[in-house]
Amino acid sequence: MRLPLNFIFGCMLIFFVLTVAILSLFWTPHNYSELNISMKFAPPSWLHWLGTDQLGRDVVSQLMVAAQNSVQVALIAVFIGGAIGTILGLIASAIGGIVEDVIMRLADLGFAFPALLFAIMLAASLGPSLNNAIMAIAFINIPIFARVSRGSAKQIWQREYVAAAKAAGHTKFTISLDHVLPNIMAPIIVQATIEFAVAILAEAALSYLGLGAQPPQPSWGRMLAEAQTLMYLAPELAIYPGLCIIIAVIGFGLLGDGLRDITD
Repeated sequence: MRLPLNFIFGCMLIFFVLTVAILSLFWTPHNYSELNISMKFAPPSWLHWLGTDQLGRDVVSQLMVAAQNSVQVALIAVFIGGAIGTILGLIASAIGGIVEDVIMRLADLGFAFPALLFAIMLAASLGPSLNNAIMAIAFINIPIFARVSRGSAKQIWQREYVAAAKAAGHTKFTISLDHVLPNIMAPIIVQATIEFAVAILAEAALSYLGLGAQPPQPSWGRMLAEAQTLMYLAPELAIYPGLCIIIAVIGFGLLGDGLRDITD
């Protein structure tokens, strides 16, 4: 089977982002939090590949560690939100009736608010920190996965092998685990890759507003916020993290579209 180009390009971009994030766990060119005022705004060189910022910190090292934070937030938040949402969707499809109505109406209530705005409001009420940002992003993912899993599961419940499992005396719980869940994993995985891109954007937005990663922990969003007052003096300090966000978001977006084309 010939793989779609968007899937291939998405894999390449995500492989690059993940490689940088994993590498930053073991090595960076410099200490990302080390201050050297005498070297502030240093141009790119063999010592500092992309130069330094207004505090003399190495830009490459900050971008690498920020990639680690963004990937970590996206993976944990989407996993938590996806797991809870999928469980709720399975429960709604299996039980039906008033339970399904309550779960789906709560999901609709979540869709009534702009996701990013709701994440900002939730993170602001919990307090600025990376963990609270993860909780906020995970929360806005729950209704998305609940609706996707419930819609896919409702189709599986109409299949003949599910009817055979019912006739054999299997409970709704075992049928959901043994037959429904494995057959709805494809749309859930596709949705998860798309939500990774949304989570990275949300994390960048929260950090830009000071509600995400706190100093000295670097974040692409906070790097943008710090660089906005330096646009005329050092515009590259805003360009670098902006490009990183674009690469990560486009990569996950292309990967999700590619997976959707493959599964369809």
